[in-house]
Amino acid sequence: MDPYYWGPHFFGWMWIFPFTFLIICLVFLFAFLFRGPRWFLGHRDHHASRETAREILDRRYAGGEITKEQYEEIKRSLGGG
Repeated sequence: MDPYYWGPHFFGWMWIFPFTFLIICLVFLFAFLFRGPRWFLGHRDHHASRETAREILDRRYAGGEITKEQYEEIKRSLGGG
């Protein structure tokens, strides 16, 4: 078989594959460093949106889900006076 089956300059373009892989790795590295691991893994920051028990209780009372007596009883059990 002819040693130049693919042409004499086929391997002249092979540098594109490792170069492209390097560019992709650098993009992910910078995204990981500047945006954080939670963004990289697809997780949102749950700590910022986490409500306290008192906030949930207040929201439920304001929305009419519980009565005033239930609100006062739960508030006392939570230690809110």
